Amino acid sequence: MKNNFENYFSEADFDFQEPENGHFERFENKLKASKKSDKISWKWLSVAASILLMIGFWFGKMQQKTTIDLADISPKLEEVQGYFVATIHQKTTVLEKSKTPENELIIKQTLLQLEDLENEYQQLLKELNKQGNQEKIINFMIENYQLRLEILENMLKKINQIKKLKNEIYV
Repeated sequence: MKNNFENYFSEADFDFQEPENGHFERFENKLKASKKSDKISWKWLSVAASILLMIGFWFGKMQQKTTIDLADISPKLEEVQGYFVATIHQKTTVLEKSKTPENELIIKQTLLQLEDLENEYQQLLKELNKQGNQEKIINFMIENYQLRLEILENMLKKINQIKKLKNEIYV
């Protein structure tokens, strides 16, 4: 193994001359210059990214439309809206679970009616946002909720009556 190293070094043509005067200083200056430019570019890049983020947030906030709902007007109306939304959701779930081949068409028609009333409610909501806090619009919105709830309750009663009649016929 020792012979391999000796042969390699004896056969290899190495340059043993000293570098020119000032070579190390020039090399050091080049290294320092490259380090400085890297730091500056990252600083500017981070500043530019921060500015872009701030501009993006500002545009996003400007694009958001503030909409008013019943719950935003007063705590009492928030409670009323919460009651209606929860009750309508619960009764709609019960209605959908009680679907059978015999009453499927009636339930489908009822759900379409509810969808129409929801679209009507959305129009009232737009009017409320356009015209502001007007009692007339608020009353229409509450009546819309009441009507939806009434439709659901009537339909559930009819379905229960149909079930009772069906049970009486088979008994």
